[in-house]
Amino acid sequence: MDILKIAAFSDGDRGGNPAGVLIAEAHPSEAEMRRMAAEVGFSETAFAAPAGSGWRVRYFSPESEVPFCGHATIALGAALALRQGDGVFPLRLNEADITVEGRRDGSSLSAALQSPPTRSAAAHPPLVAEVLDLFGYSEADLDPKLPPALAHGGADHLVLGLKTRAALSAMRYDLAAGRDLMNREGLVTICWVYAETPQRFHTRNPFASGGVYEDPATGAATAALAGYLRDLGWPHGGAIAITQGEDMGMRSRLRAEISPTPGSSIRVSGTARLMEG
Repeated sequence: MDILKIAAFSDGDRGGNPAGVLIAEAHPSEAEMRRMAAEVGFSETAFAAPAGSGWRVRYFSPESEVPFCGHATIALGAALALRQGDGVFPLRLNEADITVEGRRDGSSLSAALQSPPTRSAAAHPPLVAEVLDLFGYSEADLDPKLPPALAHGGADHLVLGLKTRAALSAMRYDLAAGRDLMNREGLVTICWVYAETPQRFHTRNPFASGGVYEDPATGAATAALAGYLRDLGWPHGGAIAITQGEDMGMRSRLRAEISPTPGSSIRVSGTARLMEG
């Protein structure tokens, strides 16, 4: 089966988060999808098969199935635009129904997803303390304007704000210990955030739960973060821009549009590029 390799949320013709995309008449077996995702080796591979007027989609990392993956959805939107032309494509996930819009303009590809509904709540102090210890941070490193929170936008993420860009750049942790903690707490990623301005953010997303040290672009966490900012009453002005992956040498660009309706879907968009091989 031909798996496309597409970097989502690219920065021009560089950067972005690589995803595998398989579009087939029917899904392979679960064991086969797990094998293929591990063989591709990217943080996620999206498997799509026709279902009614849309597509049934499942996402696999090298170690686990995840309920929703933003960058692989953007990659899928780009792949569907290549296959069927520009359009808005309904997607049925394991736990939600969403859409992705794919566009092709010459050699340029772009996509925008509508996330599942969002929600957020304050994170429990013992969990925050454990995570700070794992990453070598202290309470003094945290930005009080961004209180620690559990945020959901199709998957669960812990959001932690840092006071400085330098602190974000210094992020380090033990992968095995991170995997144990995140799997125990049901976290897909930990979203470390630095607010450069009220509308411009830098993020880093450890994805130890999927066996990946860090994602260069995380659409699901961006949706969760945007929903959290809305719940917080943050002065986002209706949209935020995120730079991610810079500290990995894989700078990525993400945009999230935030409607005023509490809990509603977040539109997350970016460009995409086909990868060789």
